[in-house]
Amino acid sequence: MRIDDSDRRLLRQLMAAPGASTAELAARAGMTEATCWRKLDRLRNAGILRGQQAVIDWRALGWQVEVSLRITLDKTNPRAFDEFIAAARAVPEVLEIQSFLGRVDVRLNVIARDMGHYQQIYRDRILTLPHISDLEALMHLSDIKSEESLPL
Repeated sequence: MRIDDSDRRLLRQLMAAPGASTAELAARAGMTEATCWRKLDRLRNAGILRGQQAVIDWRALGWQVEVSLRITLDKTNPRAFDEFIAAARAVPEVLEIQSFLGRVDVRLNVIARDMGHYQQIYRDRILTLPHISDLEALMHLSDIKSEESLPL
């Protein structure tokens, strides 16, 4: 699906004010409410606009530690990747799972309340994940740039 300038304008306004009503988005994007509704519906049907979600700041809820784990899997088992991913998904403190080509196969983003809690998660949940051949932990210090919006 091709998007035009008014679609881009609407998407920019939606990223800037995700909780805005259709009427507010229409006014901000310079279009009628009916046009805005049709465009949003078309963008959803095309799979461009996949939905809206609440973004919760886990730090504000008392989770203070974030660790990025770079994991290399034992590739001698053809089911290693699938079995590892299934087990990693079951760890509630794993917020993000990414796969890569190269020496590192998977990256897990893990949060914990404090270092003692992280050590418990690491020993009881991470080290028991199947097929790990190498693991590197990177302690997160700060976000320099974390952008959710697209350059439309």
